[in-house]
Amino acid sequence: MEAQMLKGQVALITGASYGMGRTMAELFAEEGAAVAVTARHAEQLDEVVEAIRAKGGRAIGVVADVTSLEDTERVFARVLEEFGDLDILINNAGIGEQKTIDDTDDDWMLYVMNTNLAGPMRYIREALKIFRPKNAGCIINISSVNGERPFCGAAYTSTKGGLNTLTKNVAMLLNDTDIRCNAVAPGSTVTPAHLANKAGEQPGGQKMLEHSQHYVYFPGPECDPMDQAYACLYLASKMGRAVRGQVIQVCNGAFL
Repeated sequence: MEAQMLKGQVALITGASYGMGRTMAELFAEEGAAVAVTARHAEQLDEVVEAIRAKGGRAIGVVADVTSLEDTERVFARVLEEFGDLDILINNAGIGEQKTIDDTDDDWMLYVMNTNLAGPMRYIREALKIFRPKNAGCIINISSVNGERPFCGAAYTSTKGGLNTLTKNVAMLLNDTDIRCNAVAPGSTVTPAHLANKAGEQPGGQKMLEHSQHYVYFPGPECDPMDQAYACLYLASKMGRAVRGQVIQVCNGAFL
């Protein structure tokens, strides 16, 4: 049996009830990590936890909204209560959308920003309360190719560009410590959110998608959620121990 790459570690993954987040949680559990997963829907979250436990893994689910400071504090308290520590934070929760700037009202703009950018800021802030005293920890932000090539919704792309900048800012702050911060920027990945986006079913519909063909070269297949999970595993394990402040794009070359 191969050695588990995350044996003895504790990981917290937001937005982990389906898609990439669920895949990350299951992979990390297989690699020996105790996993805490969060999302807004209890039923889906319970399925993830049950699937991990059925394979002998350790997992808990905490229903929470990343836009809520109260929920955020409760999540970290629950992780420490159950596992006594935290080693890895993956900020995966987010909202995809295709609204043009013309159609972006203040309520929507603030909602997307509070979820996609302020949420990770809150979670990083809380994680550092655990990481700093022991001078160890790993932060991984799930960004997007839109952080560099912003062809989706105005609010969404702005938050992903901001998340890339936040990743580098936090890495600079922590450069003299053993706490690392990086990001993974997925390209087209077969998840329910991506399929809804292709069908024009996300907020904003097809408007921005009409422009995307001018900015994408797509010779190969779409990514699988496991491709993104593997990138996170690389960063979270000792393989990524010298990587800091990087945004690793995983897109099968579509957004070169």
